[in-house]
Amino acid sequence: MIRISTVVFVLCLATTLPAAAQSSPSDSSAGGPDAAAAASEQTAGSEAAQVEELRRRLEVLAAEVEQLRSGETPELPLSDERGRTLGLAPSAANTYRRATEGVSFAGYGEMLLENFNSENEAGAGSAPTTRLDFLRAILYAGYRFNDKFLFNSEIEVEHANEVWVEFAYLDYLVNENLTVRGGMLLVPLGLVNEFHEPTVFLGAKRPDTEQRILPTTWRENGAGILGSAGMINFRAYVTNGLRGAAFTSAGVRGGRQRGSNALAANLAFSGRVDVTPVPGIFAGFGLYNGGSGQEQVVVAGDRLDLGTTIGEVHAQAQMRGFDVRALFARASVDDAGAASRALNLPTGAPIAERMQGGYLQAGYNVLSQFSTPVAVTPYVRYEHIDTQHRVPTGFTRDLSRDGLLKTLGVEVKPIPNIVVKTDYQWITNEAGTGRNQFNVNLGYSF
Repeated sequence: MIRISTVVFVLCLATTLPAAAQSSPSDSSAGGPDAAAAASEQTAGSEAAQVEELRRRLEVLAAEVEQLRSGETPELPLSDERGRTLGLAPSAANTYRRATEGVSFAGYGEMLLENFNSENEAGAGSAPTTRLDFLRAILYAGYRFNDKFLFNSEIEVEHANEVWVEFAYLDYLVNENLTVRGGMLLVPLGLVNEFHEPTVFLGAKRPDTEQRILPTTWRENGAGILGSAGMINFRAYVTNGLRGAAFTSAGVRGGRQRGSNALAANLAFSGRVDVTPVPGIFAGFGLYNGGSGQEQVVVAGDRLDLGTTIGEVHAQAQMRGFDVRALFARASVDDAGAASRALNLPTGAPIAERMQGGYLQAGYNVLSQFSTPVAVTPYVRYEHIDTQHRVPTGFTRDLSRDGLLKTLGVEVKPIPNIVVKTDYQWITNEAGTGRNQFNVNLGYSF
């Protein structure tokens, strides 16, 4: 904390220094008039420089004192790498920038236009109506209690009328390398679930793999630890498990409990490890494992555990205007056949024993080598997802769930916090019912 006495001391020093310099004896007169004049000019220049430097410091100190007096709170720098260690996108990490006790706010939002091709790949019509949806409006609210305890939350309004809590937790900051966290947590898998602000990822829509196998935005109630050791970052949580009674042939997305009266007869572990050899480049893996039965799926008097395991590997590189990302995820569900029968699912659309998907994506900011805040980034994504990769005996695969998505688009950022993303998707599947679509996304963060 800057003290008033410090300012007074510097002020006194600034006023007495010139007088002291003027009263000091000059030894340069022994060298003659020219030497004396040169020495005098040098002394005057030195004094002027010292006074100017003292004035500059005094102005800085005065500004800080005024800031403290008025109750304003300075912000701490928080790098993208530090935010990633915390499992938070830039705006979501706003609370961590506070240097002292107090409230902080941030947010983001996005609107999506979807226009569907009039015919699917088999030539059939009945295209869905063009949709313009304000997908989400978000407010981050946090509070720093002191240098050890912190609260952070994300409140979301979806589709302009549905209110959800995306996360809400307390952190105990043990030290720079270790944090204990408890509350409603983002499951730390994939490249989008924790970092889902529209200004952070390429594409008007989130990848299908990170919606149906890694069901972003995926949050559950629990607690755990996160931290770093050198170039290694990690997160490990214990939460309530998924609700398997809501699994379908489309994946595990329906099984999210979203923190609302969550059933916790079955708990789950989720963890993640990333290695960041240099800033902007990292690679790692995530793992989720836990029961999903929640005592709701019963066969012959036995409650099925529905053990669910989801693993993924990922990599990302953002350097010199390039943004390259890759991810592969696989999920398996125990007792999928028995559960499908107990839930009376169609024989041609069961819960799969194995699901998998992945994508490769690349973009390049064509203005990255120019001195401008504007970014124009063409991008391409190739994705294959199959939520019916292996089905239980006695069932057949729903071929419409085995799809290939090719996306070509461009992202424009007039400033880093505003983005317009437009792309075209070529969508095919094994059932021949894929339908191409054109998307436009308007997003912001603050």
